This record gives sequence, structure tokens and C-alpha cells, in this order.
Amino acid sequence: MKKNNIEAQILVIFGSNGDLAKRKLLPAVFQLYIDGLLPEKFIVLGAGSQEKDEAAYRIDVDEALKTFAKNSHTKNRSKLADFLQKVYYKKVNNQTEEDFGLLKNYIDAISQKLDIKQNIVYYFSIPPFLYEVVAAHLVKFGLNSEDNGWKRIIIEKPFGYSYDTAIDLDKKLHNGFNEDQIYRIDHYLGKETVQNIMVTRFSNGFFEPIWNRKYIDRVEITASEKIGVGGRGGYYDTSGALRDMIQNHLLQVMAVVSMEPPAVFDSDSIRNETVKVLQALRPIRPAEVAKYVVRGQYISGEVDGQIKNGYRQETGVAPNSKTETFVALKLFIDNWRWGDVPFYIRTGKQLPERVTEVVIHLKPAPHQLFKQLCLTEPNNMIILRIHPDAGVAIDFGMKIPGAGFKVQNVNMAFHYSDLAEKKIAEAYERLILDCMTGDSTLYARADAVKASWKFVDTILSAWKKDPEIPLYFYECNTWGPKESNNLYDDKFMKWRYPFSKFKTE
Repeated sequence: MKKNNIEAQILVIFGSNGDLAKRKLLPAVFQLYIDGLLPEKFIVLGAGSQEKDEAAYRIDVDEALKTFAKNSHTKNRSKLADFLQKVYYKKVNNQTEEDFGLLKNYIDAISQKLDIKQNIVYYFSIPPFLYEVVAAHLVKFGLNSEDNGWKRIIIEKPFGYSYDTAIDLDKKLHNGFNEDQIYRIDHYLGKETVQNIMVTRFSNGFFEPIWNRKYIDRVEITASEKIGVGGRGGYYDTSGALRDMIQNHLLQVMAVVSMEPPAVFDSDSIRNETVKVLQALRPIRPAEVAKYVVRGQYISGEVDGQIKNGYRQETGVAPNSKTETFVALKLFIDNWRWGDVPFYIRTGKQLPERVTEVVIHLKPAPHQLFKQLCLTEPNNMIILRIHPDAGVAIDFGMKIPGAGFKVQNVNMAFHYSDLAEKKIAEAYERLILDCMTGDSTLYARADAVKASWKFVDTILSAWKKDPEIPLYFYECNTWGPKESNNLYDDKFMKWRYPFSKFKTE
């Protein structure tokens, strides 16, 4: 049976007792159930290393939803009881091969008992080093076989630790799964406002004609966080901001912003165009890294009246760590549309605001009639706010009422919150549902992952090999090292201050 054109299926969550499953995955699946988007015949099968029965796991799921989906949990008590009856559990040690034989027997039995065809999504909510291990165990016991229903796997980032490890992981996953069965999740692409970038461009005749080097001066992408690494110091110290944010999230956002219009609006066509962008990135040679990339690390500073630890004082971080918590870089896309237009990308922790946005800076009018009468620097911008206070704004000059022609910048802004009757789905809701329906549009493809790693690897290698490349320090609650402004050729130019409340001035 089908409901909303989604086939009956089983969602198996490896790492079902972990933080990601409790905070994001289970609340997302519950919301899909509330919204009537799941098939009538559907179950969630938790696969974790803890010894427990289904009753105990259902209590755990209830507690997770009460904590991380409080509103939905409170308002949908009757649906909650029905949902919990669709939740099952099987103890699986991911590194114990025999457990996967027991898992296969369990799935065979429950699919027969509940009359559910073995269409299965395997969600790898597990540490990255276990991806290839779990995939190999699934293959060994035929849990990847599509003889009795399709099989798909969802894997979280990071997709490898470098270009070589990404290639190696890709080969191992492809030993038992085809590319169309592998869904590499990037929750940034699941955000409604990232998807809306394509709609903003391609459905409006006044945007797309100016979306090129003739009219755009530069593009600026910022993803800032107000918090430090917290309890993730051990993980973060082996990763850093370049791997954690830029290699996947922000390069993917950049690709969506700068892609060519696809011939048709389907998964392959859209991803073909984003891959072309990543493959067109101008390589940064090792000798140019210090010129085009600025890395920083936060030190102790005052935030909201409290002194916050520096990165090296965080739990799990080496006392002499050179891991970057801030990266700003300048890159170019060598194609006809974007030739010589600089893209500026920055991300960091312990910055003044938590915000993600794309700013399209337009070139000034050829002849500035009112330049001397402008109260602010004339600068037309299109601002695509991803988070928070999501929306779109256009910044332009207007005459101040009264005598003369004094001009100041004003803006027209649309806020997603204005659509009060519309619920904006969480990224994981959209992405999980897409995988269930076989839509891979918002998932990263293997060639895109390889292209982004190829670009980033040169930078990582230069940092590792050249001790002369500086690591700058910045205090908590500041916008990173002041040296990041040196990426601009014009000494009077600087990064835009992205207010948490959607402003443009």
C-alpha cells in the first residue's frame, strides 16, 4: 500500500541511542508522521549497541521527543501513542559481524509479520570510521540485496578526511551499493532557504539576467556561530573549520548560488550543474594559500558579561593546537558566467552573531550622479538570509524627502516569518522524506564530494607543510582576525556585518 505516493518501508537507524538520533532524526520522523507524510505501513527500527527490548526503547524515544520536539510531543498525544507502536529495536554492535546476521533474521521476521515489503533506508548515525564497516556487514549478509525491495543508505558528513580518504570511502561503499543507493546528507542543503535560492534566481526575470560577472562585483557567504566547540573539542581538534564547514556546507551553498540553470528541474540535472561549478573552482596553489586564505583561532574573551575559554583551554583540545576555528577565503570560478568575480567565504566559532547568509554585491551604476550626496557608501545588495530570521532583502539608494537630492541606502525585505500560516520544515524532515521517495536532489553526489575535497586539500596540505603560514588569534565575540579584511583588494572594503535580526544597513 502507498500513502502520499510513498511506498511501505523500514527506516533502520544505526546509532539509534546516540545524540543525533535523539535530537534530530526521531523528531524529524515523528513530525513527518504528524503531517501525514509517511506510508501507512512503516516502521522505525533502532539498531544500537545497548541491550534493551522494544518497550524500553519506546520509552527512550518518548523521552527524546518530549525533550527535543516538545511542542509536537505535547500537542499530538494521541498520534504519539500510535507512532510509538511503529518503533522497534534490535541490539546491534556495529563492529560485530554476527550481529548483522541476527539483524537480517529480525528484519525478515518483522517484515513478514507486519506485511511490509523490505524497502529499507539505512541511516548511518554513527562515527565516520564505522561507515565502511557497517556497509561491508550489510553486504555480507545480503542486507543490500534489492531482490525483495529497494535499499538505500544515508551517511552523515564528513565524507572522508581528505581527497584520498574520500576516494577510498567511496570505493568501499560502492562495493555493495550503487551510486543511486547512496545518499550523502548535508543538512544545509535541506534548509528551506537554501532551496529557495534556486527559486529566487530561476523564477524571477529581474534576478537571473543580472546574475553574472557583468553586473555582480563580488559574492560574500558567511556562516558564523556564537558558541565555541563545547564538548566536541576532541572531534573538532582533528577536523577544524575548513573541513567541518567549508568543504561540505559552504561550498555546496556557493554551488547553488552560482550554478547554471538546469535544462530540466530534476535531481540529475540540478546536481550536474552544481558539480560543474565545483570542478571550475580555480585551484589555490600552495604558494598562494597565505594570500587567499586566512585562518584563525579564538582566544579567551568576554561574552555577555562572562569570560569564555580560549580554544586551547577547551576540553579535549591539545594545549598547542593549531586547529583553525575561523577561516576566511577568496576564490574564483573559472567559467563564462563568473570569470574574475571574487567569492568571499568565511566561517567561525565564538563570533558575535549566529547567522548564515549570502550577499550579492552588485556593481555600481556606470555614472554615479549622486555619489557626493550619498549619506552612506552607495552599494546595491541582494541578501539571501538562510538563518536565522530567514528571508530575502534588496538594498538600494533612495532620495531623502525634502529639498535637494540627498541619498541614503534603504531596503525592501521579505521574512519567511511573514508566512505565518506556513510551517517551515526542519532540514532533516525534508531530507529524510526525500530519501524515502528516492529524490536525491538535495544530497551530495560522489563527483561533487571529490571536487570539493580536491579544492580544499591543497589548503590543508599547505598548512601542514609550511610553518610560515600564520595562524591568527581573535578574541571571543569578535568577527575573527582583522587580517581577514586583507582578502579584499580595496583597503576601504570590508566584510559586511550580518546582524542576527534581518537588516541590511
